[in-house]
Amino acid sequence: PVGGSASGWVRKYLTGSRPLLLKKFDTEVVFLNNRGRPLSRMGFWKLLRAYAIKAGIKKRVHPHILRHSFATHLLEGGADLRSVQEMLGHADISTTQIYTHVDREYLKEVHRQFHPRG
Repeated sequence: PVGGSASGWVRKYLTGSRPLLLKKFDTEVVFLNNRGRPLSRMGFWKLLRAYAIKAGIKKRVHPHILRHSFATHLLEGGADLRSVQEMLGHADISTTQIYTHVDREYLKEVHRQFHPRG
């Protein structure tokens, strides 16, 4: 699944920037670098890092952290483990369980909300 905001930005890219890049090369690859070639894994990594720095993010950012954040936010928002497993494409649910870590603040909030003396 892709959210509305992401869909909108991809549509804008497909109708705006991508056709300009395609004038240089003909390819069916969706994401292209500034030379019109397929965006490589390393190229994506560099873009992500550059945007993180621009946004003032000090932590080390890498593509897998996006996947990790996606799964963590789903689970913290109440999604069931089986659905998250399916979205991530994990064959074994134990792989998905890695994302079930819970931070201290979240635990404190759950305690305050549900314990009679919280």
